[in-house]
Amino acid sequence: MGETYEGAGVDIAAGEQAVERIKDKVRSTFRPEVIGDIGGFGGLFSFANHRFRHPVLVSSTDGVGTKALVAQAAGRFETIGIDLVAMCVDDLVCQGAEPLFFLDYIAVGKLDPDHIEQLVEGVAEGCRQAGCALIGGEMAEHPGAMDPGEFDLVGFAVGVAERDHLITGEWVAPGDVLIGLPSPGLRSNGYSLARRVLLEVAQKSLDDPAFDGAHHTLAEELLIPSVIYAPAVLALQKQVDVKGVVHVTGGGIAGNLTRVLPKGVDATIDEGSWEPPRIFDEIRRLGEIDPAEMRKVFNLGIGMVVAVAADDAHRAIDTLRSNGHRAVQIGEVTRGDGAVRFD
Repeated sequence: MGETYEGAGVDIAAGEQAVERIKDKVRSTFRPEVIGDIGGFGGLFSFANHRFRHPVLVSSTDGVGTKALVAQAAGRFETIGIDLVAMCVDDLVCQGAEPLFFLDYIAVGKLDPDHIEQLVEGVAEGCRQAGCALIGGEMAEHPGAMDPGEFDLVGFAVGVAERDHLITGEWVAPGDVLIGLPSPGLRSNGYSLARRVLLEVAQKSLDDPAFDGAHHTLAEELLIPSVIYAPAVLALQKQVDVKGVVHVTGGGIAGNLTRVLPKGVDATIDEGSWEPPRIFDEIRRLGEIDPAEMRKVFNLGIGMVVAVAADDAHRAIDTLRSNGHRAVQIGEVTRGDGAVRFD
């Protein structure tokens, strides 16, 4: 008998089994605009253009970075798909777009239907939270390129916004206030530094307490799923004039806030206005990391920032809190040259 695909490390039957096991999870995300079912060569989505006068499609793609390595080492795959959806849809909403649909790409060293089912359940849960449909995806087995148990997770999202309601930051002006939406953990950014400090420099185990006095493990801390802010920001748009929205990812608050500051303004951040989660101080202390470096790498407990006029601040905070986020004013916009300063 000659060589076979299975002998080369690719198990087609396992892939087919995995698809059968995820069908109901995928269907649980469908919106009324979804046409057909999973299994086709492309996902079908009937765009409801009657809802818009001048619709603009907004797209985003991202991954989960080396947070995947923490999930792999801990053997916990059920929530990292939420992180994937968050990274994509929370980029869309920065421009005022409602997430419509999502596609994922999962690459593995060896296809294990249980593993795939857990990963897709996380993606599906993220889509349910975001209100978008999971209409397609791909599972790829890469023997030789990846070891059994290794995986990578990538996503692609499409949303829609009314053209004259796009959020660009161009109307951010001196006197506006900056409202922060808390993040309970690292989201999906800074894990290369966090892993180096916690697991290599400090020689901590993922099974150790996250920090002194913690009642949960380091693995549980590092795998806290990313909050999905998109629905709350969309609700906020209906209540006040949102001038700018910032998804705090790689580059921290300053590196992302500068992307929506027009010429002639600065942003001042009051670092005492919120309490960062304990894990950030643990990373800083164990790695002897300079505070400026911490600000550049991590979100420090703020996952999203919105800019509104001062007169709208109270209503904005109330709206965000009624949508499940302990929003707080963290700064203000002043005249300047595009700098972000921390007080």
